Amino acid sequence: MKNMGMAALRLVRPHAQLREPAERALAYGAFDVLEGAQECASLREAVADATFVVATSGRPDLTAVAPREMAQRAKARGSGGRMAVVFGPEASGLTSDELRLCHATVRIPTDAAHPSLNLAQAVLVVAYELYLVNLGAQPREEEAARATAGALEDALADLRGGLLAIGYLPEANPEPILGELRALLARASPTLREVSLLRGVARQVAWAGRRIASPRGRDG
Repeated sequence: MKNMGMAALRLVRPHAQLREPAERALAYGAFDVLEGAQECASLREAVADATFVVATSGRPDLTAVAPREMAQRAKARGSGGRMAVVFGPEASGLTSDELRLCHATVRIPTDAAHPSLNLAQAVLVVAYELYLVNLGAQPREEEAARATAGALEDALADLRGGLLAIGYLPEANPEPILGELRALLARASPTLREVSLLRGVARQVAWAGRRIASPRGRDG
């Protein structure tokens, strides 16, 4: 990370060994990055203030892009917000639930004879592409603040309540449709104002659904 000018490290439920001298020695020259790392209880907490969240995964995924294209997309979406790149444990990678919290997926192309990369290699490749695309980047004109991942998840929670109230979502398994709505919102990159309007609509839909469902509401 420090090689590529990055310092904002967030660790989700980090292993206690990270505090051991032998483990810390691996961060020689970048102790400031490790010392400044923020520990989070969940991935949702870790990315809540990011406006663009990218997952890294080695799983086959037709929607995944290479790091270079990911960096270009990040530059095109630039609006003064924070970008988060999520790396999973080296042995297992990110879970399906964790991948669903992200707005895009990046997969590093490798030779089929030996596709595996360790975590440090993956971080360096992705960080390098982001570093290159930001070299000489010109300051952008001030734009409306984009909604963070946390704000989008709050909006999805309101949408979930509203769409369940009117019977649009199946109560037994609403997550697949909510996942598509999450992807739609991520592509749209809405502003905070737009998300606020969406939450207002969702709450009104929920109110109307409850009113229609009540005996008094059915009577008019």
